[in-house]
Amino acid sequence: MGVALRDILAPYKRRVGWDGMAGSAAIDAHNALYQFLSIIRQPDGTPLVDADGRITSHLSGLFFRTAKLLEMGVRPVFVYDGDPPALKAATIEARRTLREDAARQYAIAVESGDEAEAYRQARSATRIDDAVIASSQRLLDYLGVPWLVAPSEGEAQAAWMAAEGSVSYAVSQDYDSLLFGAPDLARNITISGRRRLRGRTIAVEPERIRLAEVLEGLGVTREELVEVGILVGTDFNPGIRGVGPKTALKLVREGRFATVLDERIPGFDPRPIREFFLDPPVTNEFMLDWRPPDPEGLREMLCHEYSFSVERVNGALERLGVSAGQRTLDQWF
Repeated sequence: MGVALRDILAPYKRRVGWDGMAGSAAIDAHNALYQFLSIIRQPDGTPLVDADGRITSHLSGLFFRTAKLLEMGVRPVFVYDGDPPALKAATIEARRTLREDAARQYAIAVESGDEAEAYRQARSATRIDDAVIASSQRLLDYLGVPWLVAPSEGEAQAAWMAAEGSVSYAVSQDYDSLLFGAPDLARNITISGRRRLRGRTIAVEPERIRLAEVLEGLGVTREELVEVGILVGTDFNPGIRGVGPKTALKLVREGRFATVLDERIPGFDPRPIREFFLDPPVTNEFMLDWRPPDPEGLREMLCHEYSFSVERVNGALERLGVSAGQRTLDQWF
């Protein structure tokens, strides 16, 4: 997912502690929900479910992680995707095909008893449906955390909100946020902690990337960074086979972007993709209003409706000091 610029962005990542994350944050909601759904699973890939068999991995991740953010002085706003752009149709179809194939491979792995392969395929089969979105938005309402639906890409809206000063920074695992103009991108906010990766446990810590530092260090403009992304491949085009981020950066620096496209992909017009990154559909019709959580509503939804542990939910609420519903926003922030 997103544009593969990790190799050229690595020098500009700054690891930060939670004390450096205080402020308001526009979070790419679909990106966060996908992380929760894909990571919070049993060793054999089975997601968390309630007594009725409904998947609750996303609710568990969203509740406990958002409580952690609030506890650490972060005021999150979750930004959901709106209508996908026509440019993304091929990517959406390809992802659907991959999910369906992964679901078939998961069933085979389960039948054969291959737990590791089942876990891997289950993650690849992860999907976000209307029920996931609706239940997550309802949970955010009980948490007193604002959310909005973007006109198109949630990541673009979050980046614009950071650029306009509506929030302190944007949050996403994908580097597309930088192409969309996020001046300050935070990663690993929704998945920090100890994680299992390829059979070993690693520590995942929050990190931030400043767009100005990236552009200065790479010696390119934001428009040229978008060109690097187009050569590598984005959600809106497949890129050029065999061209990685370092090669793409070299070509763009040398002024060979258009020439290489003409040679390798004759007839391809990069202008719609460039324009979408530089001027995506966004809205300023939103109000960021953080309210005290509704502890009774949260207990009713999570514990009574979705079979969450009463002790764990109460513990998270107590750390926020809202078990009695009397703590104020001033006390939080």
